[in-house]
Amino acid sequence: MDSAAAPRVLVIGLDPYRVPGPWDPEPAATAIEAGLAEFAAHGVGVETCLIGLDGSDDVEAVVRDALRAHQWKCVTVGGGLRHSDDQVELLEQVINLVRRHAPDAAIAFNSTPATTYEAAARWIE
Repeated sequence: MDSAAAPRVLVIGLDPYRVPGPWDPEPAATAIEAGLAEFAAHGVGVETCLIGLDGSDDVEAVVRDALRAHQWKCVTVGGGLRHSDDQVELLEQVINLVRRHAPDAAIAFNSTPATTYEAAARWIE
């Protein structure tokens, strides 16, 4: 999702449609979209980098390309990457990619998709 403003925040998280398991991804996708709408409401540009756990992504390439696309003021890492013990290595990989490819960007963590803007706002305002 892009806001009309120049991108200042990159949100890296899991694509709910590409997380395996018997579950309904629609509520998570709706929550992500609602959380991202807050950026537009505040005139802050945002882009997403949603990665899948279904093996369809070269995570390093996808995240690296997103990080190199703009000069980011803040990179927010979603809770799906942080709240699961099964994703510790993926979280480490993402954080180290941020350090390497966007060293001047602040790193923020949201509690839920609804708090994504709030998390980034701590570092961009």
